[in-house]
Amino acid sequence: MQFALVHEIGLRQRWKTRQTVSKASARVLEAEMSAIDGVDSVSANPVTGSVVVIMTSAAAKARVLAYFAGLVAAPPILRVGTTGAVTSVKPEPTRQEEKPDLYTRAFQSAPLAAIFDKVRSFGSAGSRKIRDAVQESSELDFAPLVHWVAIRPIQPMLVNTLNTLLGAVPYVVKGIKSLFQGKLNVDVLDAAAIGLSILRRDFKTASVVMLMLGLGEMLERYTRKKTLEGLTEQLAIRVDKVWVRQGENLLEMPLKDIGPDDRVVVRAGGVIPVDGTVVGGDAAVNQATMTGEPLAVHRTIGSSVFAGTVVEDGEIDIAPTSIGDGTRLNQIVKFIETSEQSKAGIQGKAEKIADAVVPFNFGLAALVFLVTRDWMRAASVLMVDYSCALRLATPLAILTSMKQGTERGIVVKGGRYLEALAEVDTVVFDKTGTLTHACPRLTDVVALDGSSSDELLRLAACLEEHFPHPVSRAIVERARELGLDHGDEPHDASVQYIVAHGICSSVDGENVILGGRHFVEDDEGVDMTPGLLAAQRLAEQGKSILYMARGGRLVGVLGIEDPVREEAARVIRALRERGVKRVVMLTGDDEKTASVVANALDIDDYRSQVLPTDKAAYVHELKRQGARVLMVGDGINDSPALSASDVAVTLSDGSAIAQEVADVVLTNNVLSDLPEAIDLARATMRRIRQNFGLSVGLNSAFMAGGLTGLMTPAVGALLHNATTIGVCLNAMRSPTSQAASPEQWLYEVLQSLEHAKDTLGVERLEYQEI
Repeated sequence: MQFALVHEIGLRQRWKTRQTVSKASARVLEAEMSAIDGVDSVSANPVTGSVVVIMTSAAAKARVLAYFAGLVAAPPILRVGTTGAVTSVKPEPTRQEEKPDLYTRAFQSAPLAAIFDKVRSFGSAGSRKIRDAVQESSELDFAPLVHWVAIRPIQPMLVNTLNTLLGAVPYVVKGIKSLFQGKLNVDVLDAAAIGLSILRRDFKTASVVMLMLGLGEMLERYTRKKTLEGLTEQLAIRVDKVWVRQGENLLEMPLKDIGPDDRVVVRAGGVIPVDGTVVGGDAAVNQATMTGEPLAVHRTIGSSVFAGTVVEDGEIDIAPTSIGDGTRLNQIVKFIETSEQSKAGIQGKAEKIADAVVPFNFGLAALVFLVTRDWMRAASVLMVDYSCALRLATPLAILTSMKQGTERGIVVKGGRYLEALAEVDTVVFDKTGTLTHACPRLTDVVALDGSSSDELLRLAACLEEHFPHPVSRAIVERARELGLDHGDEPHDASVQYIVAHGICSSVDGENVILGGRHFVEDDEGVDMTPGLLAAQRLAEQGKSILYMARGGRLVGVLGIEDPVREEAARVIRALRERGVKRVVMLTGDDEKTASVVANALDIDDYRSQVLPTDKAAYVHELKRQGARVLMVGDGINDSPALSASDVAVTLSDGSAIAQEVADVVLTNNVLSDLPEAIDLARATMRRIRQNFGLSVGLNSAFMAGGLTGLMTPAVGALLHNATTIGVCLNAMRSPTSQAASPEQWLYEVLQSLEHAKDTLGVERLEYQEI
């Protein structure tokens, strides 16, 4: 990881990197640098890749330089946990969560961890946070399976019987509670099946049923649980102390002690810790966390600023208007929390279907007993139900799709999102960073007053190369692409950068300025008439405009654009081919820029100059109209809308909070994977419906065997479990593969019966036509 020194005043330095910096890396860097002799304080900002170091002596500068030089070979994220300076930031369990006991933790995630390896290790710095969130919220407890395979065969029968009785208690209690609540659902059926097996002293069958139910519940819990703690950790402003101006002096104070009468001072590279109004100075402020737009905006006396935004250049004094919970950033957290709670109440389709057929099971068993007065036949019917196959095969089908999606660069965080993805009819895109690349690019150089475009570009690059601004980098990069050597261009050594306005220097004794219209025309008095037509043409294309003047004359107009992703138009057409009825674009850009992008991509509707809360409100409005909304965004400012949508999608280079909130992450960082994700989701739903038909058909045949007395309860349990295994095998096939033929299906079921025979203690199998 390479850092460059971009600013130095006395014993204060600001270092910056263009590489991705995770929050864990920033914490390690702060902890390690704070231990350097002569370093007073360190503030690392993972959002901007900026590190501000304040030293107590000049001798510390050499040690700081040596530290940053060492990072080239050893990124700090690799040293997490080895320095002893940083502890885990994993949130503590809430009161509703229970920590697993020592026995459970000993076997947790051990035998079958490889199954989930692709889901939990898809790499990239930004994706690491999603992987961690999945690992923290997944409850992959394989202890019962390990116990059944490795421990149960060597335990005395009495111990196994006691284990079965104790294990049955939670199921029976849960079933009784459902009855008291007036619900006849799968919990009651599970309790009845287990209880009846125990009453018949068939403890092995009861144990098998509980094992399979437990594994099914574990797979259901696998779907990621979003926690408010994780979201607030990503959004937290890690500023404990701030500088406050008191007269001519600066005093460092705890943020919690700041009041409305204080004047908070924020310098270049610093995070603004409060919402407030600028009362002194001026600065270029990066508001990407609020608006998602990549270019810094000029903020001077009277301007409003928000917590979580970053001062890129300059220095400002702020009069706080909102602190802590009252800031706009905290309002985003509240939006996320509310939306997440509304999502958590959604039940899976398989569970609803399973609950719906439970009364049929009980009714049929009761009818059999009334007609035959034979408990064995009634038990045989009760042992065969549809719920096990549905409850197990559905999460397996989803998990298989999640694995296949991950291999294709489509990471889906849970089954409910696959279901929602299959049903979307409206897609809402954020513009900057989603439909566009979020990197300014110089596209036009219009020469005036007899100058050539190459001469203008060479001169502009000569002036801009001194500054790390995104627009400056775009101009310098364009000059390099065209092979224009600007290193030896003569100019005054003291190039002056005027924050959020432009650059002023001198060439051959003539004053040269480059910047916006306000700077060139109003401040410098340059006649803009020669460049008006060119500027109007570029503005109609949605491009930002810079003006260059030399010796008081306008000599050129430069056009800057944020390019649209090459695949964007193709993706929108593909979405319409898949039945998406409406495509919408939301952006914080002005009306002209938004209309140009929307027309270029043939987007149905767009909203310009919208705030994060406006985006969320618009998504809620679409849902109230009955739309099934998919939201695609990449910034913190998109997180309320992402949370409000039915399914949220982001790219792998999106902000950390967007990746936390998103339900689907496109790790290849291309929009063309979005139609593929919809195809995968719809294929998964088809596979689930296919499994439902197979489960109902086969189990109905087995029930008929119980009705006619051709099948004992033990054989009923065996056939039912074998069907469950067969349906699960079908669920684990690729959802996009061809359906199994009847012969293939029968072969799989018979093979499952043979394998299950020994496990269930059945000596011999006989097949008879029913």
